[in-house]
Amino acid sequence: MDRSNLMSHMERFGLAVALIVATCAIQRQQAFAQTPTAATEKTSGGPMAGEKADSPASAAGQNSEDDQFFKGIYREFYDTYRLGPADEIAIRVTGQPDYTIERAKVSPTGSVYHPLLGDVEVAGMTVPRLTKRLTNDLGEYLIDPKVSVSLLEANSAKIGVLGDVIHPGILIMNKPMNVLEAITASGGVAETGDKSGVIVLRQLRDGRAQTFKVNVKRILQGKAGPEENVSLQAGDTVIVNGNTRKKMTNILSLAGFGSFLSFISMGRGGR
Repeated sequence: MDRSNLMSHMERFGLAVALIVATCAIQRQQAFAQTPTAATEKTSGGPMAGEKADSPASAAGQNSEDDQFFKGIYREFYDTYRLGPADEIAIRVTGQPDYTIERAKVSPTGSVYHPLLGDVEVAGMTVPRLTKRLTNDLGEYLIDPKVSVSLLEANSAKIGVLGDVIHPGILIMNKPMNVLEAITASGGVAETGDKSGVIVLRQLRDGRAQTFKVNVKRILQGKAGPEENVSLQAGDTVIVNGNTRKKMTNILSLAGFGSFLSFISMGRGGR
């Protein structure tokens, strides 16, 4: 077998392994029916497909490191996400149960109803900004109100971008988006990233996973056809292979990856 055929064989084998790991992660996520709020909490339990079951101490340390990786992504999303119709939030006022709302769905017109304030326009606001506004508004009626707002469900169409990009995280699909646009919105490929081996992981509704390999290097060089710059769908995850820690198979085996898939797949129908 010559070198080119060997490399092609290894590449197909690598994608097959990654597809198996991804499918296991998706099926595991569906079996446990994890919620978006659970996605931001520490993941515990046995190793996912691809994880090594080392000693309890080392496994706990690895899970903690993986957990912090995804928590950073969720925190950034939480702080910058702009609310819109069909999103669900909780508004809690300490010591004021009558003015606390455990679950409020944003209306098609972009508002939620509060028993003291009436209809409150929330569309386009981030959670921190809404918290500040509600604190000020409730301050007109209550003495020094302690207000907290939680994002329970973000139902806008989302995609994930992981691996060797400058800013890995979650993007909102406000318009049709392709692979190159998603990577650009994430700051671009890092110096150690593999532009020729970008993977799109797509969750199918029957629980299976589908992968596409995209050669972003060819796209940037103007050598690729339009169809090679894959159009993304809500719930897709773009993975840029890089160094050992950021290779696709390692990313898929992170504790919490199933929760990440569950989180970005919510709202796949768009708003």
